[in-house]
Amino acid sequence: MRIGVVTFPGSLDDGDAARAARIAGAEAVRLWHGDPDLHGVDAVVLPGGFSYGDYLRCGAIARFAPVMESIIDAARGGLPVLGICNGFQVLCEAHLLPGALTRNQHLHFRNRDQWLKVEATGTAWTNAFTPGQEILIPVKNGEGCFVADTRTLDALEAEGRVIARYIKGNPNGSQRDIAGITNEAGNVVGIMPHPEHAVEALTGPSLDGLGFFTSVLRSLAKDGQLAGGQQ
Repeated sequence: MRIGVVTFPGSLDDGDAARAARIAGAEAVRLWHGDPDLHGVDAVVLPGGFSYGDYLRCGAIARFAPVMESIIDAARGGLPVLGICNGFQVLCEAHLLPGALTRNQHLHFRNRDQWLKVEATGTAWTNAFTPGQEILIPVKNGEGCFVADTRTLDALEAEGRVIARYIKGNPNGSQRDIAGITNEAGNVVGIMPHPEHAVEALTGPSLDGLGFFTSVLRSLAKDGQLAGGQQ
């Protein structure tokens, strides 16, 4: 199974995401922001960092990268896509996910290990978890405050599309403690903390982040949605 990891100018965690994909058992395929060819990947990760320097607004320029046009079309067709931190911001800018990520309410950058409660386990990226499972993965952001209008927030709640919430402290002031959400189909997930930094005992606070990557492999194997029609 092939997981594509996009590199934008300013990406910082693309190498970590590719490593996490390999540890999970996938082949990591590096995708370049200026190349619209997805090279037959079975899933895509949009990594953390500062795409295009965040010069306009986080994720606003990356949304128009040639590779994103292909990803947007493929995601609407069912391709699993995970956006981590800056990648979450890109997904919101691309309107693959609702809401927006704004400046942390306390106006400080936060870099710490963060507890989350997993809520939605029916997505392509969270099926390896159990509902209510508490996981510990790093968070590092300056613009990680998830906001949306009340109608959108209520819909996310009612439809079970909040995939994880902050517990034991909210690091950025996100509304309703939301740390991650999914689209209606469950193939597109955005999460502000960094699961790719919690996949090895040597470097992470836990191995809890690995579940996001093993989840998509399980989902692909179950659905038979592999490039080239492999089963």
